[in-house]
Amino acid sequence: MTRGISGGQKKRVTTGEMLTGPARALFMDEISTGLDSSSTFQIVKYVSQLVHVMNDTVMISLLQPPPETYNLFDDIILLSEGYMVYHGPRGNILEFFESAGFRCPERKGVADFLQEVTSKKDQQQYWYLDQEQYRYVPVLEFAEHYKSFHVGQQMLEELKIPFEKSKTHPAALTTSKYGQSSWESFKAVMSREQLLMKRNSFIYIFKVSQLIILGLMAMTVFLRTEMPHGQISDGAKFFGALTFSLITILFNGFAELQLTIKILPTFYKQRDFLFSPPWTFGLANIILKVPVSFVEAGVWVVLTYYVMGFAPSAGRFFRQFLAFFATHQMAMALFRFLGAILKSMVVANTFGMFVQLIIFIFGGFIIPRGDIRPWWIWAYWASPMMYSQNAISVNEFLASRWATPNNDPTIDAPTVGKAILKSRDLFTGDWGFWLSIGAVIGFTILFNILYLLALTYLSPSGRSNTLVSDEENENGTNKEQMSEASVSSTMPSSIPMVSTGAKEATNRPTQSRTTLPFQPLSLSFNHINYWVDMPAEMKEQGFTESRLQLLSDISGAFRPGVLTALVGVSGAGKTTLMDVLAGRKTSGAIEGSITLSGYPKKQETFARISGYCEQIDIHSPNVTVYESILYSAWLRLSSDIDDATRKMFVEEVMTLVELDVLRNAMVGLPGVDGLSTEQRKRLTIAVELVANPSIIFMDEPTSGLDARAAAIVMRTVRNTVNTGRTVVCTIHQPSIDIFESFDELLLLKRGGRVIYAGELGRHCEKLVEYFEEIPGVAKITKGYNPATWMLEVSSTLAEAHLNINFAEIYANSILHRKNQDLIKELGVPPPGYQDLSFPTKYSQNFYNQCVANFWKQYKSYWKNPPYNAMRYLMTLLDGLVFGTVFWQKGTKIESQQDLYNLLGATYAAVFFLGATNCFTVQPVVSIERTVFYREKAAGMYSPLSYALAQACMEIIYNILQGMLYTILIYVMIGYDWKVDKFFYFMFFIIASFNYFTLFGMMLVSLTPSAMLASILVSFVLPLWNLFAGFLVVRTAIPIWWRWYYWANPVSWTIYGVVASQFGDHGGSLLVPGGSPMVVKQFLEDNLGVRHDFLGYVVLAHFAYIIAIFFVFGYSIKFLNFQKR
Repeated sequence: MTRGISGGQKKRVTTGEMLTGPARALFMDEISTGLDSSSTFQIVKYVSQLVHVMNDTVMISLLQPPPETYNLFDDIILLSEGYMVYHGPRGNILEFFESAGFRCPERKGVADFLQEVTSKKDQQQYWYLDQEQYRYVPVLEFAEHYKSFHVGQQMLEELKIPFEKSKTHPAALTTSKYGQSSWESFKAVMSREQLLMKRNSFIYIFKVSQLIILGLMAMTVFLRTEMPHGQISDGAKFFGALTFSLITILFNGFAELQLTIKILPTFYKQRDFLFSPPWTFGLANIILKVPVSFVEAGVWVVLTYYVMGFAPSAGRFFRQFLAFFATHQMAMALFRFLGAILKSMVVANTFGMFVQLIIFIFGGFIIPRGDIRPWWIWAYWASPMMYSQNAISVNEFLASRWATPNNDPTIDAPTVGKAILKSRDLFTGDWGFWLSIGAVIGFTILFNILYLLALTYLSPSGRSNTLVSDEENENGTNKEQMSEASVSSTMPSSIPMVSTGAKEATNRPTQSRTTLPFQPLSLSFNHINYWVDMPAEMKEQGFTESRLQLLSDISGAFRPGVLTALVGVSGAGKTTLMDVLAGRKTSGAIEGSITLSGYPKKQETFARISGYCEQIDIHSPNVTVYESILYSAWLRLSSDIDDATRKMFVEEVMTLVELDVLRNAMVGLPGVDGLSTEQRKRLTIAVELVANPSIIFMDEPTSGLDARAAAIVMRTVRNTVNTGRTVVCTIHQPSIDIFESFDELLLLKRGGRVIYAGELGRHCEKLVEYFEEIPGVAKITKGYNPATWMLEVSSTLAEAHLNINFAEIYANSILHRKNQDLIKELGVPPPGYQDLSFPTKYSQNFYNQCVANFWKQYKSYWKNPPYNAMRYLMTLLDGLVFGTVFWQKGTKIESQQDLYNLLGATYAAVFFLGATNCFTVQPVVSIERTVFYREKAAGMYSPLSYALAQACMEIIYNILQGMLYTILIYVMIGYDWKVDKFFYFMFFIIASFNYFTLFGMMLVSLTPSAMLASILVSFVLPLWNLFAGFLVVRTAIPIWWRWYYWANPVSWTIYGVVASQFGDHGGSLLVPGGSPMVVKQFLEDNLGVRHDFLGYVVLAHFAYIIAIFFVFGYSIKFLNFQKR
């Protein structure tokens, strides 16, 4: 959502992180991903110097290494299909393959040749023995040939000789496991975590602000002037105030769950590389959160203690602070531990709420100890909240003002305070406070120890793996063979895989033209400038300007049938320029003109005729490849195209990008499961191609791919250009083959300035000629990669050495004047050409958008068991817990406590599972929202159709969840078996699940991250809890806050359940200290609940669901938190 440094810069940070240590054996995997070829060369050159000067041992795997980088290596290991094809000196590897009948062509990078020569599809072109007929040489045969080759024989001989101990490297054996002592490691980790807390201070400031608001609201609900004391009946409101405070402190620790999960990937990497002992990270987190607990508990107690009218004693004030401080520490320790063992946001949110439910039910407030069934009494003693409840209750009710004599004969206690405690089955001695504090501290220590053990011994979540279709498994094809599936039957042989030079668009072969017509369009842009606000870090370094310029006076043109490369070092502004041209920027100031075939560009129209393949491949994870592509075609192709034609076009595009054999593979999440990087990249291209666009932008389509995979992607790109489309690609470190497959080049230097724009020419002759004509520029050597040479001779260092400015040279060149003439020519519409316009904003009408979005959501939800299976598992567990805790309580309503037990069961049943839905839906919606931003920018559909489809899918699952939950708890608790009562109960449960879920979705749509949405939930739910009519009944809420009771959806649900189940109950009820009352009369007098109000309660539930949905829908439509 928020972009930091570029991908190439991140890769360099990772490399630097490893190089700064004392390691003398380095294993470096794909360190060049996202880097330009010049930077890659410089890094590998530095590493080679480490090897030769420091006697280090280094093994590096590279994707698409350019020839000059490849030549820096001493030895080469070539692996294919799990076999070692070659291992030995670099200088002998071409000799090895020539002995097998294969020769590397003159202008072919050796590294690219090595990857292709073992591939069945590409091998034949390298066969050079004319006197012998070519036959495919399998990998196993190469491996056997290596054993008889002189390098292989020499390697085997060397392996037979035992290693001489005298030659042992002095750094081979270490005397300590870590680079620093435990104390130094701890100080370093502590310093780093402190810095991260400072930079993440918004979260903690927000949490404290949230507590202050909650505290201000709570103290005006439980205002001391409305809180009489001295009688047993007065204890209920004080219990409500204490319990609300306790719940607030507990909920405030819930954010620790997500904070922990968020930092686990970095921790696991550093732990496995032995940066420091795992306990240093855990202990640093534990210690640094102590001040957080101190501040948050202190803020709450200082704000609320005296205003709420608790015992006016300094000692009891500080004891309440101690209780809340210990409770907050316990809650954070618990949720840290749960985050460390569960590791998944969806699972952790769900299970975290279930643990909180267990703690809360047996916390001593919902149901007293004496009413708990024997089989659950262990849970009462194991609940940390029970001890916290005892501590704050004993602290309050053993104060002197509660020491008046007890006049209630039904409770055997000498004072009113002890009578109140005894009626709740709480501790009645001062010892209970210290025992409870000790227990809470004990739980804190236990959870922290378990957290440290989890960090030390648990492994990170599973690695990425590619899921393939059954067809591939049946055919026994391996991953590489799948990715190179032949498309020769559908692609004409006249389409070249590699361009032989720049050609005019009119002379291009077009045999691969797709079945759907499109209009070729040109894009020209002149004097493009782009600024962003100056980052605060740069202002601190002395920069005085208010804006930072990222693009400076860039002009150019992209034409149909011409493949243009956008090249530059990391940070030159390639992606920035592409975002500006495509209209994807959401911030900053843009200046300049952009025309589309002579007419000024209009973003709404441009989104319909263009495609944008982003560098980060963003797709819904829980659908298949075919479903992703079909969905894009459904919404982006014209509505007059029938289903059969659309599906045929989808099949053609899948063949074009060579994804037909992966049609049933799940997309998955990057780095977790599903498609590989290369397959995901081709899916990104396919999703845009099925829109049948005239102009396609591709941001680093070969980044993260090896030479074979890059060749497949570039073949796809070349085929796309040959259909007559305008295609622009940013590219980092192209091989000779890939670079020469482009027709034109737009080269940027750091700072966003153009230093070359024009044709490449055959073998890049025109590019080389342009730069070699500049005085002082070194000539290119034979066989050198022109892309690497170009970046080296035009680098910042080269400019400083030659004392020239390549941007100024280009601006004064003949080439620049030619480009200005071209831009001027393309800025005039061709004769008879009309400006593009569409009768509707979207390709499909609103109904079809809803159908397509609902179809995709249905497929996605059905294939997401971690979310939905966990949802139903928690429903089953919650139902069984409630049912067994309140077993058959509904069959006997004889006393006030019986009724309050059922009220507690109703309140907990509604609130906790609903809150679980609210939390667990947020990561799911957050992931899909990132996909939605891409689809919205592409103009695929109205945001309201997306919101409606997602909400409808949740409602369907919630209905099934509510039915399961109702059947479980209705039967087990023993509510009255009458049809109307049963269906009223089911309706209110289902409705509550829906508004809780939609509320969670709404908060995600209103906030920039799932983390902030989760914190907001922990702010709102305590308020819903406070005004639900359970902690403090409506009649006891001060008149100035009673409006919130009616504004609270949970209070309507509890009202509806209580009114429908007991509002017409005519039985007698024993009331302590008073005469028996009829149940329905008691409810009306004490709780304000009337049975004849049920119709309005039902309508209120529909109103809440509709209102929350509309806020969600319009937030999705109008708010965009993506920073580009």
